[in-house]
Amino acid sequence: MGVNERYTQWKTLVPVLYDWLANHNLVWPSLSCRWGPQLEQATYKNRQRLYLSEQTDGSVPNTLVIANCEVVKPRVAAAEHISQFNEEARSPFVKKYKTIIHPGEVNRIRELPQNTNIVATHTDSPDVLIWDVDSQPNRHAVLGATESCPDLILTGHKDDAEFALAMCPTEPFVLSGGKDKLVVLWSIQDHISTLAAEPGLSKSPGSGGFPNKSASKAGGGNDKRTKSPSIGPRDVYQGHTDTVEDVQFCPSSAQEFCSVGDDSCLVLWDARAGCSPVVKVEKAHNADLHCVDWNPHDVNLILTGSADNSVHMFDRRNLNLGGVGAPVHKFEGHNAAVLCVQWSPDKSSVFGTSAEDGILNIWDYEKIGKKQDSTGLKVPTAPPGLFFRHAGHRDKVVDFHWNASDPWTIVSVSDDGESTGGGGTLQIWRMIDLIHRAEEDVLVELENFKSHILACERS
Repeated sequence: MGVNERYTQWKTLVPVLYDWLANHNLVWPSLSCRWGPQLEQATYKNRQRLYLSEQTDGSVPNTLVIANCEVVKPRVAAAEHISQFNEEARSPFVKKYKTIIHPGEVNRIRELPQNTNIVATHTDSPDVLIWDVDSQPNRHAVLGATESCPDLILTGHKDDAEFALAMCPTEPFVLSGGKDKLVVLWSIQDHISTLAAEPGLSKSPGSGGFPNKSASKAGGGNDKRTKSPSIGPRDVYQGHTDTVEDVQFCPSSAQEFCSVGDDSCLVLWDARAGCSPVVKVEKAHNADLHCVDWNPHDVNLILTGSADNSVHMFDRRNLNLGGVGAPVHKFEGHNAAVLCVQWSPDKSSVFGTSAEDGILNIWDYEKIGKKQDSTGLKVPTAPPGLFFRHAGHRDKVVDFHWNASDPWTIVSVSDDGESTGGGGTLQIWRMIDLIHRAEEDVLVELENFKSHILACERS
């Protein structure tokens, strides 16, 4: 089945499969999409920040985009409305709030969990750029405009660091990997501590915020370029033999983290044990590894995605220093390289995977080995553990992010350059809850609904 045929079929099923879906056409592709802080809760929808980028052809500057998004609450949207969208139109639910003129393409965006107004970005350079999006001025992205000035620059890589980037859930730590085969660790706190020693500086509200003087100084200068402060790393970790493609902190420890790379290795690190690998899985896949994620509910489980089209789940208790240890499960539901893996914040056994095949799959490893239910709704040929396929994109799904504030809500973005001649597609969606809820609960609700319909017919 071709991409267009698959997409047409998917669109007819939207009212059945989705509780809500918003489709937002992007003039320029965005290689990353992340949820920021929730701003407001209302009766039928919540307002939340969304971080995107614009990867341009040079006719206008590359930008980091801060948008305000209206997230419709469960069981509010009418089924017939969510499928009536124009692929070429912008969504009324996504409004651009602020534009930052970024020095180079934005390859990756990550927010600081303790203060999601602070974001880190990767571009085609050795540096990691830190932005306090509240203090940054809104800019007009026209050719020749001065680049915005980062609030902080993290130095330490010896070659370009393009994709591997993570922020620590428990401390204001930043982790990065690059073409120099290194994994580099910084603390934003080192910058704040240095500045706080200077007279007349007060720290911005919120953990991980920047001192006010620094923020205003770095944020200004639409005309005159202000020099951004920079800090060097806490430590540099060596163990990969090729480009490091992704990094992730252990959810329960700022001292433990992992990395994957083009050397097909999964490496586990512990800052307390020095700068060499604690565990190195030499052949985690049969090709380059593109992505990794660590389960926030069960810190023994780590997911990896690869150019071999598969996703592997490792249990770190099964791994030893020699790198011996096969994955607990192999998930094979894509027919192109896997670009992004992420555990769900809502259920410990659920995760999503996206790939160059334009598909975003949702899996539940607890479903593996369980008999198919008797309703006949499940496709018998579906790979074990796969329970939902989001086929709303027509080109490679380069990033997606589960929403921690609105359960089972996902933002995903595709780079449509190859399929539609440019641009991208941003989608915000939530599968209908009948798909992921416990079978017994769903059957009770459907039985009640059936009784209600019959009662209406009799009256």
